[in-house]
Amino acid sequence: MSASNELPGAVRTSWHGFLETFEPWRGKLYLFCRHLTRSPWDAEDLAQDTLARAFVTIGQMGEPPPNPRAWLFRVASNLWIDRTRRAWREEPLDAEAGEPGRTSDPRRAREAAGTLLGGLSPRERAAVVLKDVFDCSLEETAEALSTTVGAVKTALHRGRGKLSEPALESASAPPPAVLDAFCAAFNAGDIERLTALLLDSVSVEVVGATTQYGPEAARRTVLDGMLFGVTRLLRAESECGVDDRFFSDALETPPRVEAREHRGGWVLLHFYAHQGGEAVRALTRIDVDGERIAGLHNHFYDPELIAEVCAELGVPSRSNGYRWWLPAR
Repeated sequence: MSASNELPGAVRTSWHGFLETFEPWRGKLYLFCRHLTRSPWDAEDLAQDTLARAFVTIGQMGEPPPNPRAWLFRVASNLWIDRTRRAWREEPLDAEAGEPGRTSDPRRAREAAGTLLGGLSPRERAAVVLKDVFDCSLEETAEALSTTVGAVKTALHRGRGKLSEPALESASAPPPAVLDAFCAAFNAGDIERLTALLLDSVSVEVVGATTQYGPEAARRTVLDGMLFGVTRLLRAESECGVDDRFFSDALETPPRVEAREHRGGWVLLHFYAHQGGEAVRALTRIDVDGERIAGLHNHFYDPELIAEVCAELGVPSRSNGYRWWLPAR
């Protein structure tokens, strides 16, 4: 077998080892990103990007970071500050008013507006979150922001008292017809109809776990798992990767999905049956291109995101943990 054929397995093993090591800080990382971005969706995106960047970076380091939490916060801060500044620089100008206009990318606009329109610079906001929310020392805050204690004190002086949550947005239009079609096909257990909704160029992912390209690959893995995975999860001999304790009272009933409005967009809630009633165990966002699906993003191993979105929507939720694999038995 060639080295190129062995590479995916080797990278996967290293990736799993990295995630196991940093799992104790996953919740704190999400919370940190949540305070920076002020959006659960953007926080999860930033947390996933942080883990990916940290994995690459740690492979280039001579030794592991002495303070893993501060180091993860540093990676997240650098990513977010760079992204926010870049989004602001690239914001198109309104030709008539000569002022920043609306960008065609709503997620990028939210990230930029979350800080710049909230009155804080990216560094000020990060400093306040680290010091006042996570109770980091001035030295730890300076380390996380790659700056000096004096600069942190200045940022805190300017930034305190300016943190605020934006008002929740409401969707301005009804859900696209393809969402209704997806829900109908999913709840009927019709994988053929689901597959037919996908564009040939579709990208389908279980966030943080797997990404598939094209309808057939998506059908064999992600769609099949979303529809029928609960049966495998409840089998003792399952090697699907979810710890048995997360499904101790779950029933072997196919999940159902429904579309809900959330923060100016639409999200699909996956309800699973339990002895005590239904609870959401997964969320899905869909990128629409006309009457077809161009992208599908399933959040199954993101417990903080699932809990927060469901709390805002007033529906019960359950955690699946972070892992889609189990250590060798």
